[in-house]
Amino acid sequence: MSLSHHFAREFHWQYLHAPKGVVLTQTNRPLYLEIGAGKGKHALLFAKNNPQAQLLAVERTSEKFAAFDKRFDQHAPDNLQAIHADAIAFCVHFIEPNSLAGVFLLYPNPEPHNKNQRWLNMPFFEFLLSRMQAGASIVLASNIASYIDEACDLLDAVWLLPYQKRTIEPSSARTHFEIKYLARGELCQELTITKPAGYRTRFDEIGAVGTQTR
Repeated sequence: MSLSHHFAREFHWQYLHAPKGVVLTQTNRPLYLEIGAGKGKHALLFAKNNPQAQLLAVERTSEKFAAFDKRFDQHAPDNLQAIHADAIAFCVHFIEPNSLAGVFLLYPNPEPHNKNQRWLNMPFFEFLLSRMQAGASIVLASNIASYIDEACDLLDAVWLLPYQKRTIEPSSARTHFEIKYLARGELCQELTITKPAGYRTRFDEIGAVGTQTR
């Protein structure tokens, strides 16, 4: 297989256990994934503004997911599924190759003490790319300039992916973190990373391990 990147470390997906209690709703809508959905503000806005799309919004932290689940129950959009799980294990067991129309990584933990845990430094990022359709995009937002700069360097030198960088307008209010950072006057930036046609990974032929649907 001819790879479309220079990432050396391989993702060992075989050792991840399936998240418990997750059953996906079948859909014919374009499928989107939000990793680290927090309390669900962006997920609910996206579902409302994009009724033609289906969003899987994954949050690992119990406290944040409880708040998300409460808001979800109050609004209950039929094109949004709130999922309490580790996103990496969830993707391995429930997301098929070439199936995602888009991915959101909005204000992820910058992991200041362990750069190898940042998304673009992780072997999992290659697996995530394999789940995306050609032409699909990852939206990555952060209030930390060095995080964005490092991501740009990795996209140029390692992942070989095209991207667009922009400054997020002060009126934006997609997440609770975004509202807080912009209210402080912090610079918030966003990368839109696109997967080109013909992009190859080591996981393109590996299907979801144990997808359950209803």
